[in-house]
Amino acid sequence: MPVPLSVDLATHPLTHWTGPLGLPDFTRIGDGDFSPVFDAALKAHEAEIEAIAGDVARPTIDNTLAALELSGLALDRVSSIFWCKAGADTNETIQALERQISPKMSRHFSAISMNEKLFSRIDDLYRRRAELGLDAETLRVLEKTWKGFVRSGAKLSDDGKKRLAAINEDLSSLGTTFGQNVLADERDWALFLEEADLAGLPAFLKSAMAEAAETRGHKGRYAVTLSRSIYEPFTTFSERRDLRETAWCAFTMRGQNGGASDNTAVVRDMLKLRAEKAKLLGYDSFAALKLDDTMAKTPQAVHDLLDPVWRKALEKAAADQAQMETLAADAGSNEKFAAWDWRFWQEKLRAKTFAFDEAELKPYLQLDHVIEACFDVATRLFGVSFEEKKGIAAWHPDARTFLVRNADGSERGVFLADYYARPSKRSGAWMSSLQSGYRLGDGSSPIIYNIMNFAKPPAGEAALLSVDEARTLFHEFGHALHGLLTEVTWPTVSGTSVSRDFVELPSQLYEHWLTVPEVLEKHALHVETGAPMPKALLDKMLAARTFGAGFATTEFTASALMDMAYHARAEAPAEPLAFEAETLARLNMPDTIAMRHRTPHFGHVFAGDGYSAGYYSYMWSEVLDADAFSAFEEAGNPFDPALAQKLKDNIYAAGGSKDPEDLYKAFRGKMPTADAMMEKRGLV
Repeated sequence: MPVPLSVDLATHPLTHWTGPLGLPDFTRIGDGDFSPVFDAALKAHEAEIEAIAGDVARPTIDNTLAALELSGLALDRVSSIFWCKAGADTNETIQALERQISPKMSRHFSAISMNEKLFSRIDDLYRRRAELGLDAETLRVLEKTWKGFVRSGAKLSDDGKKRLAAINEDLSSLGTTFGQNVLADERDWALFLEEADLAGLPAFLKSAMAEAAETRGHKGRYAVTLSRSIYEPFTTFSERRDLRETAWCAFTMRGQNGGASDNTAVVRDMLKLRAEKAKLLGYDSFAALKLDDTMAKTPQAVHDLLDPVWRKALEKAAADQAQMETLAADAGSNEKFAAWDWRFWQEKLRAKTFAFDEAELKPYLQLDHVIEACFDVATRLFGVSFEEKKGIAAWHPDARTFLVRNADGSERGVFLADYYARPSKRSGAWMSSLQSGYRLGDGSSPIIYNIMNFAKPPAGEAALLSVDEARTLFHEFGHALHGLLTEVTWPTVSGTSVSRDFVELPSQLYEHWLTVPEVLEKHALHVETGAPMPKALLDKMLAARTFGAGFATTEFTASALMDMAYHARAEAPAEPLAFEAETLARLNMPDTIAMRHRTPHFGHVFAGDGYSAGYYSYMWSEVLDADAFSAFEEAGNPFDPALAQKLKDNIYAAGGSKDPEDLYKAFRGKMPTADAMMEKRGLV
C-alpha cells in the first residue's frame, strides 16, 4: 500500500528523532502534524504486515515472529509522543484527534490480530515449537504471541471477527470519552477562597492554592482544585466544615454531574460491550477473560485475597471512627460524623497519638531532595546514575530530562519527569515510555517517563510533598526503573510488559526505601535551615506508618471489590450506579468513607482497558513487595549487595521473559503468604 507523498516517515520529526540523547525534537512538532503522520504510519505498518503474512517461505522465527515484533516502528514513535501529550499536556485539538485516532488504532490492530494468513504462520511456529530449539525467552514470546492472537479472535468465524472488531472499536472510543469527561470535570471546577476562609491551613497549602488561583486568572485569591495534591490536604487541615463538604462532594461526583461530561451512560455501554466480548471469546465473564493471563487466574483467587483484607479493614475503620467521634465531641462538635470529616479528625487523632502532624513533615520533603533520594537509592542498589540535562525541549517546559548511565559510565537510557499539576494534564501519576529497551534487530535503548500532579509552588519557592506524595514519587520511579533496567531480547517482554498483577511489584517494592532511616537522614532536609529531620520526628513518622490503615485500606479495597463485582458477572448491570450502591451496601461499606475511585471517575478501569478486572493487582503485588523487602530486613542491610543483584536480575531487568512466579521464586526462593502485607498495613 502506498504511503501518502505528503509525509516522509524517514525524515518527519514525529518518526525520525533527531533531538538530543536520541529524543524527538519537540521544537519541530506541532499539533497539526499528528493526523497525517498517523495515517502514513498506519499504511506503512499495514504494508509490513501484508509482507510478513504473504511470505511464501516456510515460517521461521526470523521471517515471522521477529519480523512482526520489529514492524510498525514509525507507528510506535508517533503513538508514543501523541499519547504522552494526550495525558500530560492536552488541548481541544489533541482531544479531537484522540477521538479520531482511538477507534482508528483499534481497527488497525484488530485487523492484524484477525489476519488469517498471519495467524497461520504464527500457528505453524507454535505447533512446531518443541522442535525449533528455542531459548526460554523466545519460546515464551512465541507462546504469548499465539495466545494473544487467539484471545483477540483469530479463531472466530468471519461474523465473530467482525463483531469483535466493532466491539473493540466502540470500547476504544468510549474509553477516550470517559477520560476526557473526567478531565473536563477536574479542569472546570475550582472553589475560590479569600484569606478569611483559610483557617487551619498550613503555609505550604496556602502557597499552592494561591498559585492554582493565579493560574486560573484569580490572582490574590486561593483555589481548592480537584488535584489530590490540593484536595487531600485541604480536607485534612481546613477548619471550615462547610468548605470541606463542598470539596468532598465535587471530588466524589467527578464524572457524574449531568451534561456533556457525565459518564453514567459511558460506563453502562462499556460494561455491556465487555460482557459481550467475553462471551464471544468463550469466557464466562470479562473478569475470567482478563484474569486468564495473570498470576491470580480466577475471580475466586482475587476474592480469596481481598475478602479477608476487607473484613479486617472494616474492623479497623470502625475502631478509628469511634476514636475520632470521641475526639470531635470532646472538642465541642455536635455534628454527625460525615465523610468530609474523616481526614480532618484523623489528622487530629494522629497529632494526639503521635505528638506530630503531617504539616511538620512537609518542610523536610522538598521535591528536588526526594528526587535525589530516588536516584541515590537506585545508584546504591543497582549501580545506575542520573545526570540532569538542562535546556532540552520536551512536551512541556516543566518536563525535565536525565541521562541514565550504568556503573561503568556507559549510557543506559533516558529518563524524563513532569512533576507539576496543570489543567492540561489528566489527574493521577503514571509511568510510560517513548521507547522501550530491547536487543532484537538493531536494538533499542529505553526512554522512560514519569508523570505526577504535585501542586506547583510560587516562583522561587521549593515544592514540598506530603509523605503520601513522596511515596507516589518513589512508586512511579520504581516503574521507571523496571523500564530502564530491562535486559531482554524481545520487545514484547521488555520492562513493564508483564502480567497485570506482577507489574506493581517493582514500583511498590521501591516505596520501602523512602522510609529507610539512612535515606531520610541524608535527603529529608529542612527547606529553610537545611537541617536533617530530627531523629525524634523521624521516629514519630516511622511509628505512625500504619496510622489510618482502616481508612486507606477500606477506600482502596472497596474500589477493587467494585471492579471485580462489575466484571465477574456474565451479564452487565443495566444501571451501573445503582449496582454500585447495592454492592457497597452488601459489603457494609461505611457511609463515612468513599471509594478511592468511584465508578464515574474510575480511570484505571474505564479510561481504557488497562486495569479493568485488575485493580486488585496493587494488593496482589503488595503481598509480594512486603515479602520481598523483608528479605533485606532479614539480611540486616537495606542495600545488601547480593540481594540487590538478585533483585535486579530477576525482577527489574527480567521484564516478562519468564513466568512471574518463577521470577519471584528465583529472587526469594518461595512464594509469600499475605501475612507480611497485612502486618505492613497495620491490620494485624
